[in-house]
Amino acid sequence: MRFLEAENSREFLRPDDKTFSALYHRNYASIYSFAFARLGDRADAEDAVQETFTAVFESLGSFEGKASLRGWIYGIARNVVNSHIRRAKCDSRRLSKAEVYVTRSETSLDLCGPEQALSLRRCAAALEAQMKEISDWQAEAFEMRHFKDCAIDEIADRVDRSNYSVRCSLYRVKQRVYHAMSPQETALG
Repeated sequence: MRFLEAENSREFLRPDDKTFSALYHRNYASIYSFAFARLGDRADAEDAVQETFTAVFESLGSFEGKASLRGWIYGIARNVVNSHIRRAKCDSRRLSKAEVYVTRSETSLDLCGPEQALSLRRCAAALEAQMKEISDWQAEAFEMRHFKDCAIDEIADRVDRSNYSVRCSLYRVKQRVYHAMSPQETALG
């Protein structure tokens, strides 16, 4: 009970591991439910929760206490979820363009023009360079999650890491993949 009373005090809101862990464990389920209800996908909801708590931790020192801490966290979650929704719409448009591009080639990507081939080689090289920067356990966790659709608990057991470490790692690897692919966005348009 003392924790609840102190939660909104400036003394409590120090951006340290203990504070973050307490906030994370207290609010994870409700933020995940909120994100899942809006996004409709388990992996996207987990990503949104991860981004939310990263933002919470990074900006905890700027919390002014004008609203409740939980309300502030929900505000961050709402912004993150809305960002995911906007990105999904953009990705959907890019995919539509990519599908038209891919279906133009008659039987394989070998038939694409020199510019498209160069673009694809650059994309593959950028992705390969990004993936060389991750550890073996991170690559295994990414593969289990996105190619085998394994649950976070199962991945954590397999790679001998905490659920939190697995979630953080998956988020960072996705960011690397996105970063590697982002210079190629205009190549498909």
